[in-house]
Amino acid sequence: MSRPSTPVPAADDPLARERSHLAGSRAALRAMREDVESLDIKDVTANWVNAEVLARQIDDRIKALADLSDTPLFFGRLDYLHSPGADRAEGAEGERFYIGRRHVHDHDGDPMVIDWRAPVSQPFYRASKKDPMDVALRRRFGYTRGDITAYEDEHLSDPAEAAATSKLLQQEIERPRVGPMRDIVATIQPEQDEIVRSGLGGTVCVQGGPGTGKTAVGLHRVAYLLYAHRDRLARTGTLVIGPNRSFLHYIEQVLPALGELTVKQATVDDLVAAGLEVRGSDDAPAAVLKGDARMAEVLRRAVYSHVTMPTEPVMVVRGSRRWRVPAYEIEETVRELLDRGIRYGAAREALPQRIAHAVLVQMERSGEAPDDRVQDAVARNPAVKAAVKAIWPPVDPAKLVLRLLTDADFLAEHADGILDEEEQKTIRWAKPVRSVKSARWSSADAVLIDEATDLVERTHSLGHVVLDEAQDLSPMQYRAVGRRCSTGSATVLGDLAQGTTPWATRSWDEALAHLGKSDGVVEELTAGFRVPTDVITYASRLLPHIAPGLTPVASVRENPGFFDLRESSGTADVVTACEELLRNEGSTGLIAADARVPALARALTAAGIPYLAPGEETTAETRLTLVPASLAKGLEYDYVVLDEPQAVVDGEPDERTGLRRLYVALTRAVSGLIVTHTAPLPAQLAG
Repeated sequence: MSRPSTPVPAADDPLARERSHLAGSRAALRAMREDVESLDIKDVTANWVNAEVLARQIDDRIKALADLSDTPLFFGRLDYLHSPGADRAEGAEGERFYIGRRHVHDHDGDPMVIDWRAPVSQPFYRASKKDPMDVALRRRFGYTRGDITAYEDEHLSDPAEAAATSKLLQQEIERPRVGPMRDIVATIQPEQDEIVRSGLGGTVCVQGGPGTGKTAVGLHRVAYLLYAHRDRLARTGTLVIGPNRSFLHYIEQVLPALGELTVKQATVDDLVAAGLEVRGSDDAPAAVLKGDARMAEVLRRAVYSHVTMPTEPVMVVRGSRRWRVPAYEIEETVRELLDRGIRYGAAREALPQRIAHAVLVQMERSGEAPDDRVQDAVARNPAVKAAVKAIWPPVDPAKLVLRLLTDADFLAEHADGILDEEEQKTIRWAKPVRSVKSARWSSADAVLIDEATDLVERTHSLGHVVLDEAQDLSPMQYRAVGRRCSTGSATVLGDLAQGTTPWATRSWDEALAHLGKSDGVVEELTAGFRVPTDVITYASRLLPHIAPGLTPVASVRENPGFFDLRESSGTADVVTACEELLRNEGSTGLIAADARVPALARALTAAGIPYLAPGEETTAETRLTLVPASLAKGLEYDYVVLDEPQAVVDGEPDERTGLRRLYVALTRAVSGLIVTHTAPLPAQLAG
């Protein structure tokens, strides 16, 4: 295969040389992709199953080698004083590396671009004037639609050069947000990089205020772990859990842009409601109680209440012989299985084998020599099967939860000493339900069924789980997520100040305990890269009322941003504010209390302004998104119009939750925020 060549630029034109290296790197990436596309697997697979697996792996590799024309293939360069790992004797020659989203090599196998996750790339994020990490020069590149247009150098080992803030870094951070969330590989900060590169074995919890990049850090940690532990995670799997479908749609392109195509995404409801139709809802008091960790013990009692001690012996007939296992011996076995604490279903499967073993012991004492096949046959004997069914009957988790929620006596029996009478009444359904299929299950009910299911049969565990917006989970939801990584690790992301559910997390130590990861490390991000200074300063007035003691975010952006408070006479003024912000480049979000969204939608339509729903991708023609406040969490827009703050507060069941929802809405803007109101602003914003 012929390999493309690139012209050699003049030696005195650094920008031209870098453009030439970019062109050569793109050509090398195309050649790598063509090499994979040309593979012939007809003669290397033993059967059609292997062929299908290999073909899928090749297809994934081809997708991973795609060159995104509007995305820079590399974004930085490191010139080392010495070759990494080599002798650092005086006069030793250094080495140059281009840092990018994926590894690219030429036809000789020499690297043209180094993956940002490789150890040799780490100084790009960590090196400083105080600790240059043997880096002579760090170069950052500025891009326009995928082409190099500028570069910026830091001579980290030169004592004569003072440390300075990178202009290109600031420009990249403040670049307009159009479309879904993008990766941050070019702008990862040292404190973020430490979290990204933390090991697979430990669980990390990241407390981060608005705009600190916690979601991006979590996603990039997945990408790093897949790079560093690919074989292991290929076997065990990875999962990203988000709060809703709009959020998942918003972040879904980040990992593919980094070449990672195998990470699954889901909501907690997706995980626990598999095969169950969720059609109902709970009021806040019932939802809080159903999400309380105490329900786990109620369910455990209810499941194991089905076990009854034997009162009759088991008589096994084989040929002309009868073998009798007395009731007291079977009871000893049952109590031993209960004491071991193994899952209900596993113990139920073990019981017939244990009874059969008791029969085999008698056979051996009588002079017979039975083997494993005889034991299996005895375990399947009708008398043994009948005894097991009576002693340890099967349990249907959904039917069990249905009975707890509809049978007052059954609930009282198993909630005794755990839930008082009033609490039991709160979670019981007012009307009887005929069957599991006709029940109007709520999301909280689905979590209870998932807990009961795990008591019967172990939930499959993944190698690593990322849980975003974790502050909104109930203790029972944490347990459901923890089951999915019981033998793996987790990255927990959230902000206690943005907890907008009545059961919102009070502390990360408590959350990690419910997750089953009490040894997890809590890290805090306080440097804000997204929200402008004036906006985050205003929003932080709410912190003493919603999360006392939490460190306010300090914006590191040089641009203070645009912020304006406007008294409004109605929806016409809101539309005017949207029209004003749409004159700027980038995306605009109109955030409002859920109840006000229909009226604002009609006003926008009447004004001829097209708009999108949350999660839909913006286009050049449609850059405005109408966002109910309940769906604003995790989203970001260049400019935001926030309609009626007091209505956002009033839309929640209590003031604290309402103020937290308002804090979320106030912190979605990247470049500017206009707050419009006819009603007085919440008193907590005064100052």
